[in-house]
Amino acid sequence: MIFNLQRYSTHDGPGVRTVVFLKGCSLGCTWCQNPESRSAEPDVLFDPRLCSEGCTYCASAFPHAIKVEDGKLVIRRENFSAADRAAIEHTCPAGALSLCGESVNFDHLMQQILRDKPFYQRTGGGVTLSGGEPFMQPQVTHRLLQRCRQEGLHTAIESCLHVPWKYIEPSLDVLDLLLADLKHVDETAFKRLTGGSAKRVLDNFRRLAHAGQSLIVRVPLIPNFNADRASVRAIVDFAAGETGCREIHFLPYHTLGINKYALLDQPYLAPRQPLNDPDLLTFAQDYAAEKGLTALLRG
Repeated sequence: MIFNLQRYSTHDGPGVRTVVFLKGCSLGCTWCQNPESRSAEPDVLFDPRLCSEGCTYCASAFPHAIKVEDGKLVIRRENFSAADRAAIEHTCPAGALSLCGESVNFDHLMQQILRDKPFYQRTGGGVTLSGGEPFMQPQVTHRLLQRCRQEGLHTAIESCLHVPWKYIEPSLDVLDLLLADLKHVDETAFKRLTGGSAKRVLDNFRRLAHAGQSLIVRVPLIPNFNADRASVRAIVDFAAGETGCREIHFLPYHTLGINKYALLDQPYLAPRQPLNDPDLLTFAQDYAAEKGLTALLRG
């Protein structure tokens, strides 16, 4: 299942790329900029800014899931059936109510991807699978990579690596580049803000190094999590010593995805101000360079 396709991207691998976003993730990072990607199932989104005043058409269409209380719509997403979700896109005339997520039609998707093949060829670009976590759909991911490889396209995946190795390994023979998150190396800190296991991620990094997979390590720098010198030092030490990577990207925390939480009626639990610590960013780049890595800042 996918939830978005982004053309002309220049920040998700080399050259001009098309990014395919797959649903489903095994982590629950509090700062996630794509909360609509977490569930493997379609999500119901509601944007009250688009809702026509006085309109109760959706409440009439889905009385078991949408109520009008004190003049406002109250949406109980858990009450939507599969049939309801399929009908949502044709229900709200203003587009305030929408569905995020659709099944993969490989032929249609490849038609969209191949529209920009001349740009890929001129710039050394290609296709990047993102999410969510692409490896949470291992069969879909492998098939998409195979189709892209058959068309002579460069392939990349953005991954948190928090999946069983058996989900990753089958795709390595058709994967050119892995953009892999290294959020923390401390188990306790990792679990506190992601709900997952750092050990699983670190073990997968070691297996990838043994397999000789080309990869770039990416480090989201999050306040009150890893945006401090001790954490950065430990992350860089692991990246330089055990992943086989030559390049590391530091991604300062931002809040560009904050409005998506309101569309899902979910709380935003991460800091509400972007990271503003030039000294830390300079330290991160300098320390990575000392360890022999090419370090870049990514917005």
